[in-house]
Amino acid sequence: MARVLAAALLLAGLAACAAGKPRTNVARPATPVTLTAAVHERFVQVSPTRVGAGQIDLVVSNQTGRSQTVTFETSDVPGDGKVGRRASTPRIRPDATGRLTIDARRGDYLVHVGDRTVRVAHVTVGPPRGSAQDRLLLP
Repeated sequence: MARVLAAALLLAGLAACAAGKPRTNVARPATPVTLTAAVHERFVQVSPTRVGAGQIDLVVSNQTGRSQTVTFETSDVPGDGKVGRRASTPRIRPDATGRLTIDARRGDYLVHVGDRTVRVAHVTVGPPRGSAQDRLLLP
């Protein structure tokens, strides 16, 4: 009797699993890209300056003698109807590094610090990067 009951439960469980609709295979997002930046006394330097849209990790080295907060933001004109994107690092001590992550859309971006005497860097974000669906050994 116990075997019949166990078999019936097993068959009912299998039928319930097979009754659902097929799983949709959704493509993975693009692999994040890492940009490096250095804050110097008179300018901010970023490399590379052109990337595809998607997640960007910006690693920043503060080469100045002062603590700095680095901001990565759109350079859209105020009032043009576009929603801006912005991310900032925590304060970075002199000769230290910081990091920020942003999901960047297509457009032009500025990388700058609060000190207006330090020249900004420009980054152009192009069309979205391709899916990482079939890429192996990614972190």
